[in-house]
Amino acid sequence: MLSSAMAVSCEGLFSSGEKGALSISFDRSQFSTRAVAELPDTNEFRLSVKDAKGNGVFEGKFGDLPEQLIVRSGTYDISVRSGVMEKPAFSSPVYGDDQCVIVPEGGVEQVRLVCSQVNSGVRLKVAPDFLTSYPEGLLFLKSGAGKLLYAYREQRIAYFNPGEVSLMLDDGGKQSSLMTRSLAPREVLTIGVSAPAPGGDGSGVGDIVISIDTSRVWTGADVIIGEGDAGDGRNSAMDVHTARANIGKTGVWVYGYVCGAFKSTSSVRTEEPFQSATNCAIGSRKTTDELGSMLSVELKKGELRDEVNLVDNPENLGRIIYLKGDLVEAYYGIPGIKNVTDYLIE
Repeated sequence: MLSSAMAVSCEGLFSSGEKGALSISFDRSQFSTRAVAELPDTNEFRLSVKDAKGNGVFEGKFGDLPEQLIVRSGTYDISVRSGVMEKPAFSSPVYGDDQCVIVPEGGVEQVRLVCSQVNSGVRLKVAPDFLTSYPEGLLFLKSGAGKLLYAYREQRIAYFNPGEVSLMLDDGGKQSSLMTRSLAPREVLTIGVSAPAPGGDGSGVGDIVISIDTSRVWTGADVIIGEGDAGDGRNSAMDVHTARANIGKTGVWVYGYVCGAFKSTSSVRTEEPFQSATNCAIGSRKTTDELGSMLSVELKKGELRDEVNLVDNPENLGRIIYLKGDLVEAYYGIPGIKNVTDYLIE
C-alpha cells in the first residue's frame, strides 16, 4: 500500500532504542463537499504502519488501532486505504493517504490522515444517435487489470487504478479503440459518445464523435466523510484530542464517536445497559474506552438529550456526532463540552 516515493523519502533514516508514541486520527477539516459517493466507516479502513526498515508495526483496521501506538523513536511510513482495487468496478472509489513521520524520543507524534481519492474514474454519456448508427455496438472500458461493459443507460462511474484506460467499441464482433487516456489519481472523466446522422456535422453516417467534458474533471477534489460544512463551521470541527488541548474555548465545533455514558465521576459505561440520560462520552473512534481519549458531554434537557442520550437511544453508540459548545476543564472528572447550542448526529 506504500508508494515508492514514500519509501525513498524514508530510506536511510535510523531508529534509536528509545520509545515514543504515534497518535493517529483523520483530519476532517481538510475534507471537501465535492464527493458524490458515501464513504465506508473510517473504522473499517485498512491501516499500515511500518518502520524505516519496512517492518510492520501495525496492520489492520483503523478502528482496532490503540489511542496511542507505542513504538521506538525513529521514522515510520503510514498508509491507509478504504479498500483495494484488484480489477475495474462500478461505484468503487478508493480513498486513502500516505505519510512519512518521525517519532521523537519520549514524545508523541500526532498524525492527521487526510482522505483523498487514490483511484480514477470514467463516466460515459452515450447520445441516442449512437445506438441508431450502431445498433449492434457495445461499448466497454479497458485497462491492464480488466474491462467493464458500459451499457447505454449506465449512470454509474467506472473506477480504475491510475494509468491508461481505453474506450473500446465491439461492433458485431469487430473491436476497435475509440480513445485512450492516462488517468491520474482523483481524476474522474465524463466522456461523451455520439454518432451523428448525415446532415449533422458532415462527418458521415455513423462517424463516432468523442468529447471530454472538461467541467467534470474532478482532479484535486478531496472527499467528505459525513454531511459537510453546510456553512455552519462543522468542517473546522476539532477532533477529541485537539479539543482536549483547547480547554476554555467557547462556541466551537467538536466531533467524535459516541462511545459511552458516565454513571459517576470518572466512571463510564461503554456498553448497554446505560444508566444516565444527562450525559454521553465521545472518543476519536468507536472502540475508545480510555478516559484519557474521551470528552464528556453535557446533555441539557430538551431536544439534545432526547435525541442523543444512550438510555433512550442505544443505537447512537458508535455514531459520529458534531457538537457546538464550550470546552471545559472538567465535567464528570475529565475535560468536556457544555452549553451545547447545536449538534448533528450521523
